[in-house]
Amino acid sequence: MPLLVPVLGFAQATPLVGLAALSTVIAVLARDWRAIDARAASRLLLATLPGIPLGVALIHLAPAAWMRAGLGVLLLAYATWSLARPRLPRLGDGPAVYGFGLVAGVLGGAYNTNAPPLVLYGALVQWPPARFRASLSGYFLFAAAAICAVHAASGLWTPRVFALLAYALPVLVAGNLLGAWLARRIPQARFARLLYLLLALLGGLMLL
Repeated sequence: MPLLVPVLGFAQATPLVGLAALSTVIAVLARDWRAIDARAASRLLLATLPGIPLGVALIHLAPAAWMRAGLGVLLLAYATWSLARPRLPRLGDGPAVYGFGLVAGVLGGAYNTNAPPLVLYGALVQWPPARFRASLSGYFLFAAAAICAVHAASGLWTPRVFALLAYALPVLVAGNLLGAWLARRIPQARFARLLYLLLALLGGLMLL
């Protein structure tokens, strides 16, 4: 998103990245479909669905400069939190899930960036890693499909978006393979740190 928005604008970058994200999720889960736990993700999904059209509405209604600034602030905040990893209070696994899910839906509809609220929620409730992975595996599959459906219904799917997707898919596959290759050769902590530093850089560029 941060790289495409200055070139294509939100009206084309958002549906393009949404379709690319859905393709990536399907490709990943084709290998790891046993990790899906739709039941564990159901409450997050329930809260996310009404947030998606709200996020898409921002694309049509909010000034582009505000949207760029919002994406920049989001990336910077998430990268800073991920790098600092401050000690957080424990949150009960209760009604708060709906608030985090709703915010994830808004961010997903507008920016295809629904992960930060979910990662923060998982840290606050201190989910075991196995449950965290199972919940997010199921969540991202259905959330990505819902985001794409709302993009289509709101008129964001155009012939140009699909033409761009056709060009992007081979590069997307190559990027996924390269990322998996690097992840096997770089220590996990260092790899994650590099990714968060890149996110911070991109967030800063969005604010310029």
